[in-house]
Amino acid sequence: MVLVDSIATTSLLGLRPSQGRTSVNNVSCKQKSSSSNRCFPFTAFIGKRIVVSPLPRLRVESLINLSTKTLAMELTKEVYAYRDEERTPRNWNYQLDTSVDQKPGLWPPENRADNPSLHNPLLRQERMGCGWLGALFEWEGVIIEDNPQLEKQAWLALAEEEGKSPPPAFILRRIEGMKNEQAISEVLCWSRDPAQLRRMAARKEEIFQALHGGIYRLRNGSQEFVNALTCYKIPMALVSTRPRKVLETAIRAIGIEGYFSVIVTAEDVHRGKPDPEMFVYAAQLLKFIPERCIVFGNSNQTVEAAHDARMKCVAVASKHPVYELGAADLVVNRLDELSIVDLKNLADIESPEFGSEEPELELEMEEEEYRPSTTRAVDDIF
Repeated sequence: MVLVDSIATTSLLGLRPSQGRTSVNNVSCKQKSSSSNRCFPFTAFIGKRIVVSPLPRLRVESLINLSTKTLAMELTKEVYAYRDEERTPRNWNYQLDTSVDQKPGLWPPENRADNPSLHNPLLRQERMGCGWLGALFEWEGVIIEDNPQLEKQAWLALAEEEGKSPPPAFILRRIEGMKNEQAISEVLCWSRDPAQLRRMAARKEEIFQALHGGIYRLRNGSQEFVNALTCYKIPMALVSTRPRKVLETAIRAIGIEGYFSVIVTAEDVHRGKPDPEMFVYAAQLLKFIPERCIVFGNSNQTVEAAHDARMKCVAVASKHPVYELGAADLVVNRLDELSIVDLKNLADIESPEFGSEEPELELEMEEEEYRPSTTRAVDDIF
């Protein structure tokens, strides 16, 4: 009876019972995780005796060390993964780099084309009527009459004062629409010192205002067009590379204050045309996406900047002839030639937010398999 008890307690698996119970282990040869494995002595039958040969001590210690190292590595990985998860932002809405000094809360702008929270269909229809587009106007050559010769004379006078060589005509054409600091540092290369740039830019503006004399005159048709947009409640922005003080004085002088809800001047941006920064920033202030904005300008630099900002452009042939402004979406001689319907057609884009986007059908080209010709030459002479 003693022999049977000893055989039962030392089974073939080599597992000794605890507290008088017999435990059963999995007899499969599959390896389990290190946390559940135990090192048991090897048991064998020799004749009628049971011989228990313990495992070498070195192997047991190595297995224990391996198990401890594995557990430590897993814990370390979990800790670093948790730290990385905390460090990694969960918001994956990356913003496009538009090289604009973005103010907090202005970008990305909400699309004012439609407001699904308005449950009244009449209000939504009115908002979709003309409130789905914004108008961005340049100042000189679009709203008021422009004299390009004054700008050239101002640059030549500044070059003479600073002891610089007078810039040639093609350089003067290149710096049209740029900020004064940008033109002096990047194109004319007169200086790169910030203090000198500000001084020369201010001096050039003083020379221009002295030549201009503070006399402003509205272009034909601009007042009527601005009044029409105001009646239809289309938001408007005024964009110019002139200083804000000069621009606000000119607006009061011609009596159109209150028409523009946003005014962007030289102090608000880093670069002028053909960089689209001015127009992108004006769209941010109007809270319109660029595709819903229409730019009104009078040069190819304006057309390039508007298209780079993904906006439509209407060119006014005040300084250049019509055939030189063919890159614009629409070319007119006067603003009053346009209608509200024309602006709606320009701002009418296929957008998925209105459910109008349809998947493009891709036409698969069928490849013609090479087949040997079945025609045989027939000899005319039989």
